[in-house]
Amino acid sequence: MSLKYRLFGLVFLIGLVLDQLTKLSIVERFRYGERLVVIPGIFDLTHVRNPGGAFSLFADGPFEWRMTFFVGATALAIVLLLVFLTRHEREDWLTPVALGFVMAGAVGNLIDRIAYGEVIDFIDVHLWGGYTWPTFNLADSAIVLGVSLLLVEVFVSEEGTGEGERPLAD
Repeated sequence: MSLKYRLFGLVFLIGLVLDQLTKLSIVERFRYGERLVVIPGIFDLTHVRNPGGAFSLFADGPFEWRMTFFVGATALAIVLLLVFLTRHEREDWLTPVALGFVMAGAVGNLIDRIAYGEVIDFIDVHLWGGYTWPTFNLADSAIVLGVSLLLVEVFVSEEGTGEGERPLAD
């Protein structure tokens, strides 16, 4: 098995397990809506559920429609991630790691949707002026980290080749 598949699998497995363990811990230790202030004015843990997508997108839509949309979109994303991984020919470590993070986040939130009909969120970060970022979880963080790493990879590989061309695989 090539390095890219081992890296992808390791990051995916670790990310998924950490996501599910943290959510299980929140469900077992916190009543719905309960909050624990960790760093006053900066960071709290809370048990909330998000029936929608990012930033509660479509949260008020009919349950059947939401489930069909989000499960279908996630299934499509998983297929596209796997296709991208298998077609990625360069022997770098960054792309498989990034894809592993995105896959872990996608599958972690998919498990919640199937098990609970919504996603368990628990991380509250308070920003300047009293604004609180929408509550999120480790799966969401993994997706953001993975996409950020992919962007870094794109800009770093284009920077070294001149004129935006990516090197061909050997």
